[in-house]
Amino acid sequence: MKLTGAQALIKSLEMEEVEVLFGLPGGAILPVYDPIIDSPIRHILVRHEQGAGHMAEGYAQVTGRPGVAMVTSGPAATNIVTPLCNAYMDSTPIVVITGQVASTAIGTDAFQECDTTGITMPVTKHNWLITDAQDIPRVVREAFHVATTGRPGPVLVDLPKDVSNAPMDWYWPESVDLPGYKPTTRGHPRMIREAARLINEAQRPVIYAGGGILKAHAAEALRELVDMTGVPVVTTLMARGAFPDSHPLALGMPGMHGNY
Repeated sequence: MKLTGAQALIKSLEMEEVEVLFGLPGGAILPVYDPIIDSPIRHILVRHEQGAGHMAEGYAQVTGRPGVAMVTSGPAATNIVTPLCNAYMDSTPIVVITGQVASTAIGTDAFQECDTTGITMPVTKHNWLITDAQDIPRVVREAFHVATTGRPGPVLVDLPKDVSNAPMDWYWPESVDLPGYKPTTRGHPRMIREAARLINEAQRPVIYAGGGILKAHAAEALRELVDMTGVPVVTTLMARGAFPDSHPLALGMPGMHGNY
């Protein structure tokens, strides 16, 4: 089946079961907005690209599914750097799609051109610049895989306008092949034993629980550990709700916005 790159992108998002897309249209990303009209994906229009990124963050934190934001090139891409940085620090899975000037214009100081992948490299788990429409399904599949596996986090896909308009033969990859990507998914047994030893030998241990407790659905395991050991608990801001404040061993949240 022949599709344009823009159609392939939206179809790929549908294959990833994306239900909501937060975005703000602009020239470089405009071709992708045509197939959205016929897509079941709900598009929520924002007034500023930063809002799209933060909405995607909130969606991911509430639903546990990756949030998706889509903006155009240049200043729109730089506007979404703050949400990317925030998602990177909070380990929140979001997929950001940015428009880019035509491939032949990259590096020529074209209108609303910037090095989006270079700018966002420090605040994403990984990013992609697509130069061939045939790569779109594979890249989207990889992007969602990287965003949601291991330690979750933000990723970015940069899509030049000519690639959006280029034809491609539709396919959907059955699996993801990323030999260099091997995320850590469980604690090393030796390190776990060492942590247990340190807790047992500590005179006044305190558990400082972070947001990973909620992301790993480990709140019940934390309560069991506390009841077993009698160790008091403080939490970070991102871990609020991971341990009940009504528990006699709950000490609240330290820090600038905390109890003490």
